Amino acid sequence: MTATEKRATTALAAIYSLRMLGLFLIFPLFALYQDRIEGATPVLIGLALGIYGLGQGILQIPFGLLSDRFGRKPVILAGLAIFALGSVIAAMATDIYGVIIGRALQGCGAIAAAVMALTADLTREEQRTKAMAMIGMSIGASFMLALVLSPILDSWLGLSGIFWLTAILAACGMLVVVWVVPTPVRSQTHGDAEPVPAQFRRILANTQLLRLNGGIHLLHLIITATFLALPLVLQDTHGMASASHWWVYLLVLACSILLMVPFIIIAERKQRMKAVFIGAIATIALTQAGMWLWRDSFWLFMLLLTLFFAAFNLLEASLPSLVSKTAPPEAKGTAMGFYSSSQFLGAFIGGSLGGWILKDYGYFALFQGAAVMALLWLLFAASMQAPRHLTSRLLNVGRPSADEAGQIATELMKIQGVAEAVVIAEEGVAYLRVNRKQLDERALLAYAADSDTL
Repeated sequence: MTATEKRATTALAAIYSLRMLGLFLIFPLFALYQDRIEGATPVLIGLALGIYGLGQGILQIPFGLLSDRFGRKPVILAGLAIFALGSVIAAMATDIYGVIIGRALQGCGAIAAAVMALTADLTREEQRTKAMAMIGMSIGASFMLALVLSPILDSWLGLSGIFWLTAILAACGMLVVVWVVPTPVRSQTHGDAEPVPAQFRRILANTQLLRLNGGIHLLHLIITATFLALPLVLQDTHGMASASHWWVYLLVLACSILLMVPFIIIAERKQRMKAVFIGAIATIALTQAGMWLWRDSFWLFMLLLTLFFAAFNLLEASLPSLVSKTAPPEAKGTAMGFYSSSQFLGAFIGGSLGGWILKDYGYFALFQGAAVMALLWLLFAASMQAPRHLTSRLLNVGRPSADEAGQIATELMKIQGVAEAVVIAEEGVAYLRVNRKQLDERALLAYAADSDTL
């Protein structure tokens, strides 16, 4: 990466991760506030926890499209301002309804698609996948950091203080957008990084992508519902003060990452992606059932929780890769847009449905419900096609006419190792899927307009 690309990617990753950190910080503690917030009921607690996903799920694709019209930075700044306003409303709330309104507004600051589009504007084709991966890793890191920091911050600042902190983080993000993130010389549509309306019908008709969207929906439904139960189990069943929960999350997450890594290697290098994927879903179902059955044994519960997070993290890492391998290469941005919307809507349903289960059946029933959801996922994932082990690749081909673009695509398909080739004349980019082991690199680079290749 050039210095400008490093600066842009690092800054945008920081903006995205700080915003997600603000959304995740209340996950490990909010269930403990049922008796401390005026008007709170289990149903309203669940709604407040998950309602951010409703705004995210509905608005992130429209925000991305608005960024094509009004500019990336103005849309990102508007989204961060909405997020900050929601944080302030939640911080000043005197009852559960104010918290719900604040959380809903936080979710309405849906800047994901606009951030990805700006990232694509500011990076060359050969660096774009690396930049997107950095942003993706920062999101995962923010979730893990939130689980560890949340109990500590709660003991220092309280719930209101955490919401004030998220407002400050959003304001810092706005300053980073203005002063640190470079302004692109030119913005254009990038089919690999943002939703394109012309691709909507094609993506929504793809049954393999629908399975993956359903999977991420259920995964975030399960994780959100789990956090309506988990803090209560640690406090009520195992007698742990909320301020001490942080070390449980730290221990569990550290061990789960160590367990996850070998399976990622098996999935990618040994080309056993589907087997590992199905095994992780089955592990989610079994561990959720186990946490219900053996909830009274602390260390057995910790072991099951560690296995659950190992499977969760593995699926969080695998699903975007599967979407990328399954979607048409020139429509990957559209596919990821619907995937992300499904993810956030899953969080909304998980909080809402989980609150209802919590009210009528108690928090241990949440583990039972999550196990059932995982089994449902296992049923429709089992018939999923095994992904082809191909790599996405971008090639800058200059500015061909429409006829020339078609001819270039035909010629690229003749190169050894190229499985798919689509050239978008307006973007000047060839979207490829290649077999790296077989690819004739020299023949491919002969079609590059300059050194900007991936």
